[in-house]
Amino acid sequence: MSQDSPGIDLETSLGYLLKEASSALRTAMEDVLRPLGMNVTHYSCLELLAQRPGMSNSDLARGAFVTRQTMNVLLQSLERDGAVARTPDAAAGRVVPVTLTAAGRADLARATAAVRGVEDRMLTGMDDSERAAARRALRSMVTALRTG
Repeated sequence: MSQDSPGIDLETSLGYLLKEASSALRTAMEDVLRPLGMNVTHYSCLELLAQRPGMSNSDLARGAFVTRQTMNVLLQSLERDGAVARTPDAAAGRVVPVTLTAAGRADLARATAAVRGVEDRMLTGMDDSERAAARRALRSMVTALRTG
């Protein structure tokens, strides 16, 4: 890249490399989730609910990096399919907590196995110390951007 060029050198830009890695990871995840009738957002929603039962639509949307409207459409579909249950709680006001059903937990188990395979493939060639260093570096980047 020319020194007078105002652009970013894509060969050395960590931001570009992160975006490329993110895109490759999402594509690989979509490829293994599609045969299960899921996409990444669907899987993320189930995983979030397994780890944090009772999350609201807004919390799920933030956790899955989608809009509230997108999450609401997904939750309607998941509820219709029997994967989640939404039970109004008078104590929660307008917030309607969402929980996984037995069917949702079974769907999640299949998806988790598929996604774990993608992550294992992504980390092939990295030893434990390299994996730990990558986690530290990524956490540091996220923290810096969120607090900056």
